[in-house]
Amino acid sequence: MKRRNEFLVGLVLLLSVSAVVAGALWLSEADIGRREALHVARFRTVGGLTPGAPVTFRGVRVGRVEAIRLADQFVEADLKVYQGVDLPGKPAVIAASQSLFGEWAANIVPRDQPQDDPNVRVMLAETARPGGDRWPGATLPDVGQLTAQAGRIATDIAAVAARVQETFDSSAVASLRQSIKDFAGIASKLEHFTTAETGRLTEVTDNIDLASASVLGASEHMQATLARVDSATADGQLQEILGNTRAGTGDLRQASADLREVLASLRAQETSLVRTLIAADSALSRIQSGQGTIGLLSKDPALYNESIETLQEMRRLIADIQMNPRKYFKFSVF
Repeated sequence: MKRRNEFLVGLVLLLSVSAVVAGALWLSEADIGRREALHVARFRTVGGLTPGAPVTFRGVRVGRVEAIRLADQFVEADLKVYQGVDLPGKPAVIAASQSLFGEWAANIVPRDQPQDDPNVRVMLAETARPGGDRWPGATLPDVGQLTAQAGRIATDIAAVAARVQETFDSSAVASLRQSIKDFAGIASKLEHFTTAETGRLTEVTDNIDLASASVLGASEHMQATLARVDSATADGQLQEILGNTRAGTGDLRQASADLREVLASLRAQETSLVRTLIAADSALSRIQSGQGTIGLLSKDPALYNESIETLQEMRRLIADIQMNPRKYFKFSVF
């Protein structure tokens, strides 16, 4: 009976250990008997990533973090990935928090896949610069950092809100209301100005329409004139006008030649003309000074009166001869 109890106790202990080992393997998601390939990822900092953390690709667990160590200015993490997983040609690793309880994972992504976060792009470029067979890695901030940053932002917002509340007191609100009223007045004046300028613009537009109509009429008259010129050209009238113009031009040239000949003759007789003008000037000077018969006639009023009386007598004599011709003339045929 004692041996039977010992056997039962041993069996229970064995089953308990087996259950604990199976539970541990299940909780660690270990794949016993499956082959794994070792890859090394390079980070600036790994954040909350620890050995044993899962390695995922497209949200599926494909391995685990084997070890983490310092390497010069970087941190290297050994990743064991299940063989047979179709990894990208240029892989990169992003360490990020998976839950609010501090669980981290290493996510494999294509290196040439564009990243929205500029900090992630910078970290991937820095860790890929040394080269080698290391995968470049980047680390996202954890929930605690985000919460702290959010707290700082909330504090800054509260400070800004307090300053805004202090700034916008009753006087500031009154000033703001007055500014709004002034703006409304300016808008009203601008509306009146716009209405007035619209009327003027309409008047200018009407004037432009009238000018356009005048230009159109002038264009029509010009077109009619060109049509007349075209018809005159077709009937030979324009050629006739040009011929007459040429003939008139020839006559003008002949008249110019004759005028040149007259001027040449005048130049040849210039000396005689000068002597004639001198003699005429001398005669006129004598007449003006009262020399000679004509000068005496022009200067002596008695001679002028006698000349007038003589002319009158001559007129009376001629009139008498016309009235009584027999008194002065006798005609006899035989």
